[in-house]
Amino acid sequence: MDNGELRIGGLQEGVVIDHIHAGGAMEIYNYLNLEKIDASVAIIKNARSSKMGKKDIIKIEGPITIDLEVLGVLDDNITIDVIRDNRIVEKRVLTLPETVTNIIKCKNPRCITSVEQELPHRFKLTDRDNRVYRCMYCEQRWHRNRRK
Repeated sequence: MDNGELRIGGLQEGVVIDHIHAGGAMEIYNYLNLEKIDASVAIIKNARSSKMGKKDIIKIEGPITIDLEVLGVLDDNITIDVIRDNRIVEKRVLTLPETVTNIIKCKNPRCITSVEQELPHRFKLTDRDNRVYRCMYCEQRWHRNRRK
C-alpha cells in the first residue's frame, strides 16, 4: 500500500534523522558538522509526510558518535532511527532538553559570553510549554517558535 510518502533506499547500519521541519535539514547538518565526518550523508528535502505535509530527512551511513539528543532544542518534532542489519533497532522521539551547551548562542552583548568568548553558551529550559530557554549567565531569553 502506497501512502504517497517518499521511500529512500535502506541503510545497512547508520542513523536516520527524520521528521525535521521542511527546510531545516541544512541547519541540522551544519550544527552537527556532518561535512567533517567520514560517512555517506543523504539529505532529503521536502519529502511528503502524512503527518507534517512536508519534511526533511538526513540519513547517515555507518556508526556515529554524535550526541543527537540535543537536537530537540532545534526541532522537537525530530525522531532518530538507529539502523543495524537493515532494520530499525531503536526509534527515539526527541524532547526539549533541560539544559543545552553550545547549541544556541546568547545574543545579549553584555553577557559574559560576549567578553569571555571561550566560555560555553549554556541555557536552561525555563518554560517547556512556550519553548523558552534562558542563558545561565545573564538570564537572556531564547525562544524557538513552533513550526506548522
